[in-house]
Amino acid sequence: MIRYSLIIVLVLLLSVNLTSCKPTKKDIGLQLYSLRDDMKTDVPGTVKKVGEMGYTTVETAGYGDGKFYGMAPLEFKKLCNDNGLVFLSSHTGQALPDSANWDKTMAWWDQCIDAHKAAGVEYIVQPFMDQFGYGSLADLQRYCDYFNAVGAKCKAKGIRFGYHNHSHEFEAVENTIRYDYMLTHTDPANVFYQLDLYWITIGGKNPVDYFKAYPGRFILWHVKDEKELGGADAIMDFKPIFEEAKVSGMKHIIVEVERYNLPPVESVKASYDFLNAAEYVK
Repeated sequence: MIRYSLIIVLVLLLSVNLTSCKPTKKDIGLQLYSLRDDMKTDVPGTVKKVGEMGYTTVETAGYGDGKFYGMAPLEFKKLCNDNGLVFLSSHTGQALPDSANWDKTMAWWDQCIDAHKAAGVEYIVQPFMDQFGYGSLADLQRYCDYFNAVGAKCKAKGIRFGYHNHSHEFEAVENTIRYDYMLTHTDPANVFYQLDLYWITIGGKNPVDYFKAYPGRFILWHVKDEKELGGADAIMDFKPIFEEAKVSGMKHIIVEVERYNLPPVESVKASYDFLNAAEYVK
């Protein structure tokens, strides 16, 4: 009886050890612009491949007229869920309206927000500005006011609104860095920032400096390099950036691959494998 009990204990301990050794699936998202050509020709098949790669969330770049890649909000949400993916965030937006078009633009946002709410999206991110965003500080202030208004609309429906940078935001206008001006003239309650780690680096700035200067503002990250992550053209050193993730306020990381050494699907899979194997990605 004692021997039998010892065997049971040993089996249980072995089971616990084996379970603890199983790799934990990391929370890694994909911006579907990375597979933009595939998404134009086969949305269901492409989303299925993304789920099979191991990604856990997706961010879209295909919203229009209340639909996502031509699919109704609940239909696209179900497609993602059926493939083990959460429809987390979406890139979309409208350029700065003048006074004559303000109401029309706000009506567009109302429809947009309702569609995203129906799809269960947590974050809407505008990834561009027009020429006014890159003009004078007065024009940039108009954009900040606009983003604050859109962010308030999103917040009222339980969605967070953010802005995604490229490199031009890190240029100076009237002796002020545009990105710094935006961070200090948008309400943190209404506007967060999706920091593109590659583009801030190309813009000559260090992401960690911004994390420390504006803690908690960078809820989403775009993890990007010259081509696929870990590829032959890599210029990014992600480790010191990830070490300051808590300070930044980061909640989710999203891979984006814009150029490739490999076929796009292979590049996207290689990028997932690179982050999944990186010890600094928790």
